[in-house]
Amino acid sequence: MQHFEVVTAVAAPPDQVFAVCLDVESHTRSMADSSERAVGGKTRGELALGDTVTFQARHLGLTWRLKARITSYDRPRCFVDEQESGPFKRWRHAHHFEPDGTGGTIMRDVIDFASPLGPVGRIIDRLLLRRYMPHLIRIRNAYLASTFD
Repeated sequence: MQHFEVVTAVAAPPDQVFAVCLDVESHTRSMADSSERAVGGKTRGELALGDTVTFQARHLGLTWRLKARITSYDRPRCFVDEQESGPFKRWRHAHHFEPDGTGGTIMRDVIDFASPLGPVGRIIDRLLLRRYMPHLIRIRNAYLASTFD
């Protein structure tokens, strides 16, 4: 299992950042470089507890689909999405939002994932995805933070 965290400062209050992070269209715009789009479940608007969305995107030269469900929701502090089906053996993404004391937000993404394929998957995780996945989250966060500039 791989684990990583990405911390991002955003110049907007936690409730606004929370809402943007749950907005399907904001998410797909943040991942435009990978041609990500919502193809199933809730494909527009803000996700809520129990909602699912299926994203299709191109990463590492391959087209992937990932269906995620919002499994925890504590507005505006935290929500969690977890893969129901897709390329990972396990994918859990906890999104935490804390006031920074100056009207902004400290956003902390905590991600645990594992690839399928046993030992081969563990090698792929360590050699490739350990760097690639945090990079994707940083790209997404930079885009989302820029929407408040």
